[in-house]
Amino acid sequence: MNGVQIRSAERALSVGTWLIVCGAMLYSVLTVTPLMSAHTPEKWAWTAPILPLVVDAAVVIVVRLDSVLARLGGHGGRWPITLRWMTGAMTLALNTADSALKKDLVGVAVHAVAPLLLIVTAETGLAYRRAITDAVTALEERQRAERERAEQAVREREEAARRQAREEREHAAMLAREQREHEAALAREQSEREERRWREEREQRTALEAAEREERERREREREQRERERERAERDAAERRTREAAERRERERREQAEREERAERERAALLQRGPAASKLPEEEARQIVAAAFSAELSVRSAAELCGWSVGWVSARYAEHRDPGTGGAELAIAGR
Repeated sequence: MNGVQIRSAERALSVGTWLIVCGAMLYSVLTVTPLMSAHTPEKWAWTAPILPLVVDAAVVIVVRLDSVLARLGGHGGRWPITLRWMTGAMTLALNTADSALKKDLVGVAVHAVAPLLLIVTAETGLAYRRAITDAVTALEERQRAERERAEQAVREREEAARRQAREEREHAAMLAREQREHEAALAREQSEREERRWREEREQRTALEAAEREERERREREREQRERERERAERDAAERRTREAAERRERERREQAEREERAERERAALLQRGPAASKLPEEEARQIVAAAFSAELSVRSAAELCGWSVGWVSARYAEHRDPGTGGAELAIAGR
């Protein structure tokens, strides 16, 4: 039996015991209350259920504390036994008193079932719990003994492993010491050879460094010469680009001045034509409007020069002021 099975048995015993206790308490209250009402003054008849509840409360205390003590492996002494049997006898007497007074043997037997079942269940539950506690204690002892044996075996294996490891370390240390001595002798020989080779290499390296230094100085002189020639070529190229840029700007300035002068003459010629007798072609009208806008003429004056409507000319003026609105105003002017 393992711990799960033991807990399941304890749970079944606890649930069954409390079902019997609750059923017996309810049955006792329903049976004893009429008896107490018949033997209590009328104005105190409401106290009839108190006595069976007090007796049953004592039964609950006994059952609960007995279960706790049994689980802990303790014993309460004579007084718990006295209380258990006294409450059982009181419950039995109260439940059978009414039938006994009426000399109803069948009623006595029937009403004695619940109290007797309660008494026997309390004693049996206590015995079961003590038996379960003893079984759990024995199981724990066996498990503790098994754990101790397992731990002892583990300690023995660990001790053997440590002993073997210590012997292996000592053997390895001896081999390592011999190996170090052998390597030290080889290292001394190697060091002597390395020292001779190092002196020879140092002499060769000194000669090589002198040759490399002369070569670096020669390359540095050549690099400086190339750098001076490159800087001179860059300065000449920069000066040439500066002259070309200045000449290009001067040429562009003259061309711009010529274009502006030509455009000014063309605008003056367009504006000097006077009012149009009829509506001019759209391309020619646009040129006249552009010239009028540049000359800051009024919209009406521009309309007279090109022969188009004031609305159309206003739309062209708006295009010149804000090129982004040209499409919408052109559609409105066309109407």
